[in-house]
Amino acid sequence: MPPRRAISGLSQDPGQRFAEECRRLRLKKGLSFRELGEVMGWDASLFGKIESGATIGSPDVVQALDQYYETGVLLLTLWELAAGDPRKFRERYRRYMKFEEEAISLWHHAVSVLPGLLQTEGYARELLAAGGLTGDELESQVGARIGRRERLEGEMAPRFRTILSEAVLRTPLRDTAAWREQLEYLLELADRPNVMIQVLPFSVGLHGLNSTSMMFLRMQDGSTVAYTENAYRGELIEESSPVERLQLAYDAVRDLALTPPESRKFIMRMLEELPCDPST
Repeated sequence: MPPRRAISGLSQDPGQRFAEECRRLRLKKGLSFRELGEVMGWDASLFGKIESGATIGSPDVVQALDQYYETGVLLLTLWELAAGDPRKFRERYRRYMKFEEEAISLWHHAVSVLPGLLQTEGYARELLAAGGLTGDELESQVGARIGRRERLEGEMAPRFRTILSEAVLRTPLRDTAAWREQLEYLLELADRPNVMIQVLPFSVGLHGLNSTSMMFLRMQDGSTVAYTENAYRGELIEESSPVERLQLAYDAVRDLALTPPESRKFIMRMLEELPCDPST
């Protein structure tokens, strides 16, 4: 069934409504995609993808458009509605998973929780349960999460780097035995030739990714896409300009992090600080 249209003739689908307004404002200015790209400083193809509904772009692009068109926060408001549409979230996440399957290298930054690729079953179960999952749905999601770990195994596994904020390692599971198992698994992963784990200590202070968990996915054709997320939604970013800006921030944070050997020692110290396992 096609999306319902109001009396105005405009779509009531959040993503389509956002695309329509972007197109209307561009045509009102009499600009081609190339001309708009030159004015805004982004690839012209980005605006074509926005108006076709292939992407909703990133907040900084939309804010710049609002400023250029002098529309207050109109486009940003429509963008937020489109970004919050569950259908759009599922579509973006499916695209992300496709990119992850095909990527030749993955670079990650964690603010508060371990990435799914590094989680043990105990960690995944407690984390997903804290998010409200129960029963069969919880078991299904735990199984799917653990299954993803196979992505880092075998001869064709991609190179994987993660920068873990110290907060990630200072937030233990309630189950001490499960937390011990998770820390031991991190040490096991750190010994793999394709995995690099770095810890970003609290002592570095504020930095450009304080509130941003993200994954960079390097593809076989040399392109890179980024995926940023919080507890409620994720955003797939394919446009080159915002990806490059995020990469610069990531590089700066990587320079502040402990080296892989220092990070391994940090995790070992945390493991040693845990209460003794009575079963041993």
